[in-house]
Parts: sequence; C-alpha cells; structure tokens
Amino acid sequence: MKSEKTIAWVLLLVLPLGFAAIWRLQHGIDAQRAGLSQERDDVLLRSGRLVKIMSLEYAPLLADIYWTRVVQYYGNKHVRGQANLELLWPLLDITTTLDPNLLISYRFGAMFLSQAAPAGAGRPDLAVQLIQRGIQANPEYWRLYEDLGFVYYFDLKDYPKAAEAFLEGSKKPSAQLWMKVMAAKVAAEGDSFATSMFLWKDIYDSTPDPAVKENALLHLRLLKVREDCQRLDALADEYAKRYGKRPARISQMVQAGLLRGIPGDPLGFAYIFGQDGKAQLNLDSPLLEQQLLLDRFK
Repeated sequence: MKSEKTIAWVLLLVLPLGFAAIWRLQHGIDAQRAGLSQERDDVLLRSGRLVKIMSLEYAPLLADIYWTRVVQYYGNKHVRGQANLELLWPLLDITTTLDPNLLISYRFGAMFLSQAAPAGAGRPDLAVQLIQRGIQANPEYWRLYEDLGFVYYFDLKDYPKAAEAFLEGSKKPSAQLWMKVMAAKVAAEGDSFATSMFLWKDIYDSTPDPAVKENALLHLRLLKVREDCQRLDALADEYAKRYGKRPARISQMVQAGLLRGIPGDPLGFAYIFGQDGKAQLNLDSPLLEQQLLLDRFK
C-alpha cells in the first residue's frame, strides 16, 4: 500500500515537470521554425520592382516597413553571432526600390554590407553598388560620397577611387571642407602625388582659415619631401648598379654625376641617407618632427 502511494506521489511530481520540459522544447522548436519560415517568406519576394508595383501609392510606407525588417534581420543575426546574411542585400534592394530617397537605408545598409563577418556581410562590393544607387537617386547629398569614399578606403583599399569619391562629394552643396582634405590625403596615400598636390594647393589658395591654410602648406611641403626622397632612392639604385653598393652619402651621387648638387627640402635643409640606406629628411630640419607626428596618425 505504501509503495503504491509512493509511486503516485512520484508521478504527481514528475509528470508536471516532464510536461513542462516537453512544452519548452516544443516552444523552442516552434520559434525556430517560425524564424525559418519568416526568412523563406522574405526570399520569395526578392523583386523590388514587383513589390513596388503591388504596393501602389503605399510604396514609401512599405519601404519603411522593409527597412525595419532590415534592421531586425541584421540585429538578430548580429546578436546570435551568425555570419550568414544572405538576405541582407535582397531586403535592401527592395527597400531602396520602394523608396529611392530613404537615405538612412543607403548609409546604414552600406555599413551592414561592408563590415567583415560576423559583424557584417563582408560584401563591400555590394555596399558600393548600394551607395552608387543612392547617389543616382540623390545626386546632391554629399554624405553618400563620404560613405562611398570610406568603403573604398577602409574596406577595398582602393585609394584612387576613394579620393575620387571624396573629391566629387566636396563639390556638392553644403559639403564640408574636410571632404576635399580627405581627397588630398587619400590621393597621397595612393602615391598620386600630382593629384594630392593639386588638391592641397587648391585648399591653400581657397581657404580663408589660417589654420587650414597652414595645414595645407605643411602637406604640400611633405608631399614634396616624399617625391624628392623617392627620386633620390631611384638614383641610389642606379648608383648601386654601377658600383655594386648603395651610396652612404648624397655627395657620392654628386661625384658620380647622378646629381648636379645636394638637394634640399622645401626649407632648404639637405637630404641625407638613413641607416636603412633610404633618403630622408635631415635631422636638423623642422619638417622632420612634423612628418613623424603626421605618420603617427595614419
């Protein structure tokens, strides 16, 4: 009799716990299936043009809804640490097709696309495509050129195209002066000395701000230094071919007839060869400290 009561009490305690565990398990399965079903529904509507035709005059409203879906989709994937963001581009495509003037979708959408996985989709190429679509629909909005320049600069390491984007954006109404500064800076990093010097010269000639003018002059001088040092290094290579070793002093190249005289930096201080055999600024040149300071912030 006691054993039967014991079994009954055990069943009364265990069965509810078992049912609760089963319910939680089924609830989790249903939630996962619902999520998968939602993603499949989004895949079925990949054509932005079709959705726009179906939306009639409610396209801008539907674009807001789709943009909300983009943010939710990206946020959920990001929280879970999932790198599969294959629906991000179709959702952004539909959003921007429904409302080509929804600027936030281009700016943040490009960020979601360009960032490396798992933080983003790792597709800077699609980010470029999205921003270019935004520029086509909103040609006077300079911030899109800013975003395009940064994608080229940070994600694709395409310095000429980055400089081109910054420069083009600098021509738009209300664009900040630093857009042209960025164009000049990036052009220099891409070894486009002529372009960079032209832009810094334009900034120097056009700005009324003394601080900006002084900064432009410094960059012009340091660009000249880089160009001079590259030319001296090339001549040192030629010297090495003739004599089997690199010159230790600039004067040796003068004696070899490769130079007419010892060249100086824009402030008149003679260039020297460093311990690595490369041409560099004279240790006494005031430009050396400025060069080292700028190099620290590259």
